[in-house]
Amino acid sequence: MLCTQTYSPAMNGGIVIKTNTNQRYATNGVTGFVARELGRRAQVTVQEFAVRNDCPCGSTIGPVLSTNTGISAVDLGMPQLSMHSIREMMGCRDLTSAVRLFATFFKDYNGLRSSMRLDN
Repeated sequence: MLCTQTYSPAMNGGIVIKTNTNQRYATNGVTGFVARELGRRAQVTVQEFAVRNDCPCGSTIGPVLSTNTGISAVDLGMPQLSMHSIREMMGCRDLTSAVRLFATFFKDYNGLRSSMRLDN
């Protein structure tokens, strides 16, 4: 779960949940659990990606949107090579996995959420 050459997400290895202890991504314990559980139900492999807290990293709009709206959010995606370049590449199996995960989200999220007991 570290951001190093040895522990980096693999293309065609499944959906990636991004976390950062400095809260640069929207994923937290609850939303990470929900994404993992939906992945399990969809029979989709889920990879974990965490940037070391002593390494600078970019951010996503997830934390800002989640804070300003109160909507729970998770940063997840598909591994890519050369992101934001003219020659981005990703694995076809990851796209298929994403479709299955998102379909399971729409089918199972309300039941999963209502079965969870969260202490505020």
